[in-house]
Amino acid sequence: MHICEQCAKENSESYSMNESGGFSIHNLLSGLLNFDSSFTNSSEAQLFQQPDQVLRCKKCNMTFPEFRKTGRFGCSECYKTFHSYITPVLRKVHSGNTVHAGKIPKRIGGNLHVRRQIEALKKELKELIQQEEFEKAANIRDQIRSLEQNLNANKEEED
Repeated sequence: MHICEQCAKENSESYSMNESGGFSIHNLLSGLLNFDSSFTNSSEAQLFQQPDQVLRCKKCNMTFPEFRKTGRFGCSECYKTFHSYITPVLRKVHSGNTVHAGKIPKRIGGNLHVRRQIEALKKELKELIQQEEFEKAANIRDQIRSLEQNLNANKEEED
């Protein structure tokens, strides 16, 4: 979920704007943890609706409802214990990404960003071909070729 400054101001009641002009990440994440099950698949909805089975962290004894209330885990083991609970939320927050990509210094890994972009486009191309969206696939193919040509040109300049 991406929220621009304007949207955050417009939704100040739902995101609890604080006196410094920002909004509370805790309240935003709490809202995501309490999301409407109609937007999730049935297995995700079941994770949030099993009051008889309270999962506890073996190390610090924290429960998922306690995490939902505080917005913080008690220890590092909580991440493993509640993994199946937080993965759907992280997918929603991070536009489907659940793997940390990190930042790459421009001087050292300038081409790495382009390579990752090419990999992502190739995955998208395969999906479009499976869905028989051939016109969109052709556009993606052309983008891949263009990026690969730029990448090869940069390699030749470095040599």
